[in-house]
Amino acid sequence: MSNTGKDLKHPGEQILRISREQAIELTIPVVAVLLALLLGALLILFIGRSPLEAYSALLKGAFGSKRDIAETLINVTPLIFTGLSVAFSFKCGLFNIGAEGQFIMGQIVAAWIGFSLTGLPTVIHMPLAFLLGALAGGLWAALPGYLKAKLGVHEVINTIMMNYIALYFSHYLVMNALKEPGPIPQTPPVVAAARLWRILPGTRLHFGLILALGAVWLVYYLLFKTTLGYEIRAVGINPHAARYGGINVSRDIIIAMSISGALSGAAGAVQALGVQFRFLDLFGFVGYGFDGIAVALLGRNHPFGVLIAATLFGTLARGAITMQSIAKIPKQIIGIIQATIVIIVAADEVLRRLLKSRSPSTRALADAGEVESDGD
Repeated sequence: MSNTGKDLKHPGEQILRISREQAIELTIPVVAVLLALLLGALLILFIGRSPLEAYSALLKGAFGSKRDIAETLINVTPLIFTGLSVAFSFKCGLFNIGAEGQFIMGQIVAAWIGFSLTGLPTVIHMPLAFLLGALAGGLWAALPGYLKAKLGVHEVINTIMMNYIALYFSHYLVMNALKEPGPIPQTPPVVAAARLWRILPGTRLHFGLILALGAVWLVYYLLFKTTLGYEIRAVGINPHAARYGGINVSRDIIIAMSISGALSGAAGAVQALGVQFRFLDLFGFVGYGFDGIAVALLGRNHPFGVLIAATLFGTLARGAITMQSIAKIPKQIIGIIQATIVIIVAADEVLRRLLKSRSPSTRALADAGEVESDGD
């Protein structure tokens, strides 16, 4: 019996199996978050505090007022970009650990364009600064992508080293060529024409949120609705089969890394143009690039999953400040919760074994299929 015949003979079983796999895929992040919150509650009890009071303060800090909501969304915005960045590279089978360095390069280039050019109208200056910041991140990631594609050098090692190059290079620039006069290592302020518009009166919430939401849709469309996206996903699943099928694997690796870096560079650009209005010396990583790895893992490398995960992490980061000031709970508890989420999601095979329970008839069907496939 052929595999096609098997599927026609048991269509209900096949549909049930697909639905169950999809349900498990959605359940794993939810279980990870719930277990992490439970662990956080136990730690809070251990130090003699009330978990209910702590989490209430966290939610109040994140959503208690219009200003709190705006600040939460400001935290969410760069996480959307860096989460998309890491997820996009994952789809091509690449592990982009260099999102932090690409974030730094996007930030410093956007700030440089923002303060060095004068006399341009906003409709030109603001998009130019943003796009060149994104381009800087893309070019910064293209080098390890090229080394991976052409020489087989592992992208994890390359991107980690590129992080430190970006860190020390930006430190040199802000201490010398781009330094504003005075004792503080920072660039001059970005001119008004290059700053992102405020979209919620009375708050700091800026147009970068709209750009981030647009990036979610754009990445989704690119990955799942275009030929390039199909090729990138095919390379991620099996580069040897993709090459056999006529796909230019080296080209797609370079493109995927460049797009991934551009998304992280865009995160840096919105920080420089929408929040700080300059580049501040980052002698020590900010963390948005590294947090993007956690966001991508929790979002299962899907653009809309990244949006949800970024919202969760941004909420925790914002609420942790109020939780510490009101409930007197160390904000490091939130760091533990975030780390627990990442550990559980990364070890998803354990959850899969716990969640996946097939009936004896389904198991027998699968076993029979395996035997028949071996005989074909």
